[in-house]
Amino acid sequence: MTQPPQPPNEPPQGGFGAPQDPPPGGFGAPTPPPSDQFGKQPPATPPTPPAGGYGSPPTPPAGGYGSPPPPPPGGYGTPQPTAPGQPPQDPAYGYPQGPPAGQPGYGYPQGPPPGQPGMAPQQGYGYPTAPMQPQYVAPQPGGGKKFSTQMQIIVAAVVAVVLIIGGGVFYASSGGDEGKQDEASSAGADGGGEGKGGKGDGLAGGTEKAPADTKAKVGFQLPHPKVTDTTLVAGSWVTDKVYVKTGVYEIVGYDLAKGTKLWSIPLTGQVCAASRHMSKDFKTAVVFEEGKATAEDKYPSCTQVGALDLATGKLMWSKSVTSTRSGDEPVRFGEITLSGSTVAVGGTSGGAAFNLADGAELWKPKADTNNCFDMGYGGGEALAVVRRCGSYDDPQLIIQALNPADGAPLSSYTMPAGVKYAGVVSTKPLVVAANVGDTADDGSAVSDFFSIDAATGKLIVRISADSDKYAAECDSTEVEQCSAVAVGNNKLYVPTEEHEGGGEYGDTNEIVAFDLTTGKLVGGRADAGDKYTLTPLRMDGSNIIAYKTPPYDKGGQIVSINGSTFEQTVLMVNPDDEAVRDAEGSFSVDYSEFIYEKGRLFISEQMVSEPSKSSSLDDKQYLVVSFSTV
Repeated sequence: MTQPPQPPNEPPQGGFGAPQDPPPGGFGAPTPPPSDQFGKQPPATPPTPPAGGYGSPPTPPAGGYGSPPPPPPGGYGTPQPTAPGQPPQDPAYGYPQGPPAGQPGYGYPQGPPPGQPGMAPQQGYGYPTAPMQPQYVAPQPGGGKKFSTQMQIIVAAVVAVVLIIGGGVFYASSGGDEGKQDEASSAGADGGGEGKGGKGDGLAGGTEKAPADTKAKVGFQLPHPKVTDTTLVAGSWVTDKVYVKTGVYEIVGYDLAKGTKLWSIPLTGQVCAASRHMSKDFKTAVVFEEGKATAEDKYPSCTQVGALDLATGKLMWSKSVTSTRSGDEPVRFGEITLSGSTVAVGGTSGGAAFNLADGAELWKPKADTNNCFDMGYGGGEALAVVRRCGSYDDPQLIIQALNPADGAPLSSYTMPAGVKYAGVVSTKPLVVAANVGDTADDGSAVSDFFSIDAATGKLIVRISADSDKYAAECDSTEVEQCSAVAVGNNKLYVPTEEHEGGGEYGDTNEIVAFDLTTGKLVGGRADAGDKYTLTPLRMDGSNIIAYKTPPYDKGGQIVSINGSTFEQTVLMVNPDDEAVRDAEGSFSVDYSEFIYEKGRLFISEQMVSEPSKSSSLDDKQYLVVSFSTV
């Protein structure tokens, strides 16, 4: 299928709040809105959309990340769990055969050809075999034979059932070994959702509630800071009163609604790592450089650990430590996390843990004869470490559940030989991701997930998640930097890779779930809908909060997905004004920070750089954009 040409990456002129130099008083002062904030213009012919949706990352080389996978031999079947210590089985979990020429798009049910009403339709992408459904004839591209009278009656009956149901598309799915059926609605997955909030029990398991009107308005936008080199600005948090974002040599708190600067925490150097977790009273921790960059020292060491009170805008304490591996030199840290009142930091030079309240040193990993060190920690409800031992060329990774108070191992699991890096997806339950045998060659660093009993260190199940089929990602070298994945309800929720939808053009995907005890795909899925793609952001109780990346002519959406039925409830639909779309589309879901809390969405950069010389003055770049339904 021929794809239309891609529109230019640069946003059009007259856009969404042009970036301005920060006003006196430091970076982060809100940009005053112009009289016409969005630069509205008379309707024009919309640009032709690119494959994969507007604002997606540049197209990778053939066979790279996001490329449509070839169909596996033998079609798809029920996945089998892998026994501990055994390599994963080759057939993909729930993965369908590619459609033959002349059939409907990838992942759509296949109808019987005219004159053969007895054939059962096939299920869609990543979906277990379902019981027999009412049969219908799928439209044939380019025309085809007319329906027989018998088939017209069948189609009419199916349409009538759908209309009686109320417009939702219902499907039944295999519920596992028991054969129970989970009935779920994909209503809202067709890219709609404008207007009133979704009905039903989709939000029963969480705290987020659908507003009376899901149409969002622009909250505020913060200008792209002026820098002369690539600068890390990772780190963003939301409290009950403030949105907090890492800036240049500072961390700034902004009013949730207006974006006005409420406070600033100056730092001696740039932030190197930030915890994604907060305490209940809004305290968190960061790692930052020992000084500012100079001509003599362009890259100061990341040796300073600091605790932040986000409610008051104060740096509670900061310090560095030494270790037996680094002699008298301060340890360089690359990662930081928080579990309860314990701040844990790690890196190739060693690790350490501190009390969040006063910075008292709690423990440091001890040196041993096997050259072991703590690569990094996963925090949240519990604390886990990825510990690396042995030589650089022949490492051995050990996953340990730790007592946060003293760092004592509660259990240990040894990863398969040849695994050089691992990412902690969740600490309770303990789930780890890794690229086993370097089979994930798309840059995702994920080929398998390991569900581990944190109490005993025994492997519960190893789940094969072929990187050609599933789109979860982890940083290759950092322990707690996995994204596009969520864990809850004893399930692992992952998005499928984008694939061809059922429309004339545009890709789509789904969110599916694996059982963390059996390793099998569970019945049900959440469909993004034509030209949309779904990315899980976090759990909300038993529900999944997900972002829907839109096509070129629409705004993005936030949906809540029931973790059992996969029913979707729309929480937010962003404006589709051209200038607003361009601002939202300038952030990639793969490389930006997305936070949704209580009717507000904040999208921010993790890294900024000096504008290229080819950029025009009309190019709009933002550090943060926000949307609100409250």
